[in-house]
Amino acid sequence: MGSERVEMRKRQMQVHQEAAASVLQARHRMGNTPTNASNACCFCWCCCCSCSCLTVRSEDETIQRSTFERRTEGTNNCEESPKPTLEDARSWPMSFEKVMKSAAGRGCFRQFLRTEFSEENMMFWFACEELKKETNKTVVEEKVRQIYEDFISILSPKEVSLDSRVREVINRNMLEATSHTFDDAQQQIYTLMQRDSYPRYMNSTAYTDLLKSLEEPPPEP
Repeated sequence: MGSERVEMRKRQMQVHQEAAASVLQARHRMGNTPTNASNACCFCWCCCCSCSCLTVRSEDETIQRSTFERRTEGTNNCEESPKPTLEDARSWPMSFEKVMKSAAGRGCFRQFLRTEFSEENMMFWFACEELKKETNKTVVEEKVRQIYEDFISILSPKEVSLDSRVREVINRNMLEATSHTFDDAQQQIYTLMQRDSYPRYMNSTAYTDLLKSLEEPPPEP
């Protein structure tokens, strides 16, 4: 069992190192190469290496977490979330697609995810949707880099859970960033929410309380 864990850890480190190399190449082409990129051994700008420079990881992580929180502070309401109608809310148990196609549904579901400390899944999914609408190559490359740092990097407090296969796909896609760089990852997170969080939301007091509030007649003036 111990040897299996060691091998698994080695595999994870290999995936992260490949991700660092891929993103480094992409950033270099964008003219945004980190100042320490000349060190072939070290990709500390994303802390994906296993060399001795990881001694500064804790300090770097603190700085990056602080930067991330400031950056996302204004994006917590990245999508307008209108109040759902009773008819809309009653349709959500029919399918997860009903929830995700409704702006109000996404807003209510996201509030539930926040209580489960998995709001980053919806944030990542929505960021990918916005990315796919972009056609300007320069903007696409910048958004791809931002999404990677916000949701894929192992240092991010909002890192989403992806398997090694999908991470390898991202590594390859980062060599030539497009609006579909994260399609596989987005689908995996969508499936995760559908199979895991969605059933719990449908059986939660948050959803039943929402229905009750919508069924109550408005107060008389």
